[in-house]
Amino acid sequence: MKPYAEIAEVWPRDGRVRLVGHIHGRPTDGDWRLLLVRRGHAGHRLGYPAQVKGDRFEGELPIADLVVADAAELEEWDIHLTDGETELRAGRRLDDIHGKKKIMVFPEQRVHGLGVRPYYTVKDNLSLECRTGAST
Repeated sequence: MKPYAEIAEVWPRDGRVRLVGHIHGRPTDGDWRLLLVRRGHAGHRLGYPAQVKGDRFEGELPIADLVVADAAELEEWDIHLTDGETELRAGRRLDDIHGKKKIMVFPEQRVHGLGVRPYYTVKDNLSLECRTGAST
């Protein structure tokens, strides 16, 4: 299996999404950051400090940063962990629960008319869904 960031905890609250997990298959030396990559907009990336101790990491993403002027009704942001050289996709694979997209549902937070909800993709990676307008 190629290196990746295993998500252990997702805490969406108080205008932030806090993530806790472990780095697998990669040395943990260096400065690590949580990285959000806006789907369909390769140049639009947001980075946030991540604390790494041993193979454990944690960090927070402020949802207000996801409000963008050119937003479509639905925007998706993929979550990675990076040391500046390598980008590790954040996901959850070691729990033997397949199909998390339909099983694990996180609460939505709202900011400036934008609803933000973490979700697992069909490949059990963690992403953020952002919807403008009314709450779903």
